[in-house]
Amino acid sequence: MSGKKEYTAVIVEDMAPALASLQRDLKDYCPEIRVIGTAGGVVEAAKLLRHSQPDVLFLDIMLGDGTSFDLLEILPELTARLIFVTASDEFAVRAFRFAAVDYLLKPVEGEQLRAAVDRALAQLGPAPHDRLDLLRDTLRDPHTLPDRLSLHTSDNIIVTPIQDIIRCESDDNNTRFVLEGQQTVFVTKTLKHYERLLSAHAFVRVHQSHLVNLRHVVEFRKVDSGYLRLTNGDEVPVASRKRAEVIGLL
Repeated sequence: MSGKKEYTAVIVEDMAPALASLQRDLKDYCPEIRVIGTAGGVVEAAKLLRHSQPDVLFLDIMLGDGTSFDLLEILPELTARLIFVTASDEFAVRAFRFAAVDYLLKPVEGEQLRAAVDRALAQLGPAPHDRLDLLRDTLRDPHTLPDRLSLHTSDNIIVTPIQDIIRCESDDNNTRFVLEGQQTVFVTKTLKHYERLLSAHAFVRVHQSHLVNLRHVVEFRKVDSGYLRLTNGDEVPVASRKRAEVIGLL
């Protein structure tokens, strides 16, 4: 550890085996992290965190006496970077992805833990409340589709209504979002990532480089394999292999 900066962490987890496993994994994969406390519930965690401010806070969502969101409401001044730890659940994973918060699935894998900690240490500071509100709302009713999406840029995090997204365009392994009001947002995630998230929201991959919100389609132009004219005036090409599917959807 000589010459390396040390960071502190608190783990809130009500299952003893999961707690012990995460502590071991942190020691093995993240030796710069020193666990300064653990708690098994909301009340215990609140007491602990009133007297300590860790750099990173590992949170199980469902706790014996409430949820981690109860804890965050009790302590809105927390400055720790949050990493949620949860059992594998497709609805929870969807919620984490829409809210763009860091999460780990149990059983935690060492390499994923290392990557999550690296991201947390690179962005120390509290998570914006609008992202946590989005996460809580999505988890509250897992059968309702989220109506907002968190977009990470190099400078900030934008939470936008999904209905305001006109289209998404691939740029290598990045994605450019075009929103209502001529706003553009550049995000360092692939178009395929957002195709999976937004397919249930009437978004269609009409071309290798283009994902379109069908609600913003104004016209299909039958030139070459086809073009879509959108509400903001943009024209997006339709791949020949997608032509019949797009016409059917329209």
